[in-house]
Amino acid sequence: MLHTKIVDSKKEKILHSNAEKFIKDSKFGASIYFLGTVRNINDNKKVTGITYDSHDEIVIKSFEEIYNEADQKLDIKDKAVFIEHAKGYLNLGEISIIIAVACKHRDEAYILSRYIIEEIKKRSPIWKKEHYENNESEWLKGNPIANEKV
Repeated sequence: MLHTKIVDSKKEKILHSNAEKFIKDSKFGASIYFLGTVRNINDNKKVTGITYDSHDEIVIKSFEEIYNEADQKLDIKDKAVFIEHAKGYLNLGEISIIIAVACKHRDEAYILSRYIIEEIKKRSPIWKKEHYENNESEWLKGNPIANEKV
């Protein structure tokens, strides 16, 4: 069971309650929620906000591939996964990504959650531009897309 979405920050916010509703099921005994939020300092620079941009179709496809790979690599067949990533400008403290997973056991939930975020960081074409106190901004260096499949 999988839910994926790119959330346009101009129209809506990522909500923990949506993730909770999606993964809630009595067959699962463990749930993990990972929230990535905009922090105020990066590389000793005072951050005031971040703009995220993405290639939405490829991002969604990468989320689906990561979910499906978990079956082969982690052997976690019975799971619920909710992934949403923001697109657009976010203020300090706002949620940029939520990954919610539910599995039968806690060790599976921890492993799956960590696997998903690490793979997203490596493979999903999502870019971020940091905005700083002095009205400067810069696009941060990301990871190249390895073995891009379109």
